[in-house]
Amino acid sequence: MDADSTGRAGLAGVPTDPGARKPDPLIVGDNISRAFGGLKAVDVEHLEIQRGVITALIGPNGAGKTTLFNLLTGFDTPDTGDWSFNGKPLSGVAAYKVARRGMVRTFQLTKVLSKLTVIENMRLGATGQRGERFWSAPFKSLWSSQEDEITRRADELLVRFKLDAKREDFAGSLSGGQRKLLEMARALMVDPELIMLDEPMAGVNPALKQSLLGHVQSLRDEGRTVLFVEHDMDMVRHISDWVIVMAQGQIVAEGTPASVMADQRVIDAYLGAHHDTDLSEMDEEAIMEEAMAEIEGTKE
Repeated sequence: MDADSTGRAGLAGVPTDPGARKPDPLIVGDNISRAFGGLKAVDVEHLEIQRGVITALIGPNGAGKTTLFNLLTGFDTPDTGDWSFNGKPLSGVAAYKVARRGMVRTFQLTKVLSKLTVIENMRLGATGQRGERFWSAPFKSLWSSQEDEITRRADELLVRFKLDAKREDFAGSLSGGQRKLLEMARALMVDPELIMLDEPMAGVNPALKQSLLGHVQSLRDEGRTVLFVEHDMDMVRHISDWVIVMAQGQIVAEGTPASVMADQRVIDAYLGAHHDTDLSEMDEEAIMEEAMAEIEGTKE
């Protein structure tokens, strides 16, 4: 059995309770909290992300999803909490060191360097470049072979993500979807074990959505772990193996996409616990889809 199917098989007996224990977690976090003034944006008692699977992190606007991403990746500092990646603590570790350990992320608003070409953006994604060091930079013989290898790897990824025709174009000339692809390709330059995608479908036209879906699935199929924030429920249903639901900074439900869609805790998180009549499973799923559509519409 390959690595990705082993990871998915391990989820079979996991309960659908918030903070459920996983058989092979890559990330484990405890008591992670972050407040902004009087607002507690994140208040997660326990979190585990299974290795080798695609996990979706969903919830209403303001649920704390992106703030949790920022905390886990070192872009923000929590008020309390500890978490580990591959068994090694990450609390207080700078964002660039988190990336070097194999945990990289993309952003809802892409962070490409618009005045550099596509290939230059890709080269910047590689770590440990000898040509960037003060003492070796003047001596090309010390770093030229490494740069050639970095360029070769970058070109392979550009072909994989169908951006090779844009190689010499300025990144600022790319469409929103192409920028998402470039950011994902650049993240792979460090050969990460975990890739965290913040709303990969935001601003992407329908023609590129299917391509992006395929690329996300391919990351898992080659043994990587994917954690993504998304409002596009078609994507969540289509590619995620596990779904974690946040509301008001807390994890309120977990489970497979099918079980989460029919979970009353999830319905309440989006619409409020004010239902006066019993709903069938199909009714609940229809309400959930309608709520998701409204949320997606407000973000656009």
